[in-house]
Amino acid sequence: MSTAEQIATLENRINELELENKRLHETVAYLTRKLYGRSSEKTSALSVGQVSLFDEAEVYAVPQAPEPDLKEVQGYIRRKYKGQRTDLLKDIPHDKRLCTLAEEDRYCEACGTDLVSVGKEFIRTEIEFIPAKIRVIDYYRETFECRTCRKNGEPYMEKSPMPYPVIQHSMASPSTVAWIMHQKFVNHLPLYRQENEWKMLGVNLKRETMSNWILAAARDWLMPLVDLMHKKLLQEKYLHADETTVQVLNEEGRSNTTNSYMWVYSSGKYCKKQIRLFQYQPGRNGKYPQEFLKGFSGFLHTDAYSGYKKVPEITRCMCWTHLRRYFRDALPKDTQSPEATIPSQGIRFCNKLFEIEETLEKLTQEQRRLERLKQETPVLEAFWSWVDSVKDKVLPKSKIGEAIQYALNNKEDFMNYLLDGNCSISNNLSENSIRPFTLGRKNWLFSGSPRGADASAAVYSIVESAKANDINPYKYLYYIFSELPGVQFGQNPEFLEDYLPWSPDVQAACK
Repeated sequence: MSTAEQIATLENRINELELENKRLHETVAYLTRKLYGRSSEKTSALSVGQVSLFDEAEVYAVPQAPEPDLKEVQGYIRRKYKGQRTDLLKDIPHDKRLCTLAEEDRYCEACGTDLVSVGKEFIRTEIEFIPAKIRVIDYYRETFECRTCRKNGEPYMEKSPMPYPVIQHSMASPSTVAWIMHQKFVNHLPLYRQENEWKMLGVNLKRETMSNWILAAARDWLMPLVDLMHKKLLQEKYLHADETTVQVLNEEGRSNTTNSYMWVYSSGKYCKKQIRLFQYQPGRNGKYPQEFLKGFSGFLHTDAYSGYKKVPEITRCMCWTHLRRYFRDALPKDTQSPEATIPSQGIRFCNKLFEIEETLEKLTQEQRRLERLKQETPVLEAFWSWVDSVKDKVLPKSKIGEAIQYALNNKEDFMNYLLDGNCSISNNLSENSIRPFTLGRKNWLFSGSPRGADASAAVYSIVESAKANDINPYKYLYYIFSELPGVQFGQNPEFLEDYLPWSPDVQAACK
């Protein structure tokens, strides 16, 4: 090999190493942001957040922040602050506390005459916290006798009806089980912490007992409702799907460190029946959504996971939020550097689409479809033209190269939301539904068994469906455990219709 060839070979090698070094630096910056950066995907400033070193109380404290607006509290008009809800306390009972003079002080210091009340003035409103209290209810059943029949030698006796227990042969009450579930699955409070709270209230309630109550109540009363909601879900035309990992212990034939998955399926944003269903499965194979969605035909909003391709008879709508996330992840540490130009432009295209979408929410289905074609088609055409123009200017293995290829590989699915005005531009609905599960997972880390994972999926389905239908999750759980045990829905499945979260009776009782 000549000297010139050796120099050319070394120069090529240097160029390769420089590119590899640049890619590794990009990867390190990306992983650092993932580990320490903010999780928010707001991109208006195109900046990368840093980890906060302070507690929430310090981070969010703003001296100029207004108090909650208590307009028209007790008949007095208070100053209205922009952005505050005027009905903050409208459903909370009010107590009037009158500050007055003691009897012995009701005299005039000038002449000694007794003072007479001439009116009162409103000073302020406070929100009082009343700690939880525990009480024991001992049930007795009264027996009645017909004395006339007894005199005639035909004794007749009748016992009063009793409310059915939520769990047989247990001290669990509807309120107790509902609160334990609410604390764990809504407030993300693990059972061992709840055990300490119960002890402070004077009850030695073990976490094992609470776990048994969750399993039994979910099996007997929640799962039948979830099964019915599953049937309702398959009748919809617009669905969303997503999945996340969960660690489940004691799975047959699998180690405890193997990842399982929690899948979530949601009815579309514009569907009348808002349904959120969770399903535990030991893997991420496409056979799981294929089986769960058997019988569904319509639009399915997902990310790019190829497993959803196994679901037949669907039109797949890809998520533009995911695509924007790819561009966001490609942003370098210095967002003002030349390397930020391409990912920043991709983010701007996505943001423009979302800005237009916000203006179309209140339109009818057909109006929304036509306005999308009118307003968003030019943006989309410019976006795909831009993608074609930069695809050969980026390194294929770089973050921006992955973003560009991700867009090109799924172009048709990214455009499918234009086909129907009730389709969504993103899969945020499913992501928002599954987020409470991921938050709770950080606290309880794993499920103790597949049976426990199934019970968790049922409870999450109920509480997230309650939120989606604008009812209180705790009140809904309490309503189910109070009313459903006495209903013969085994022989009459149609009775369950009255206990779905959009039922008028449920809506009236659980707001």
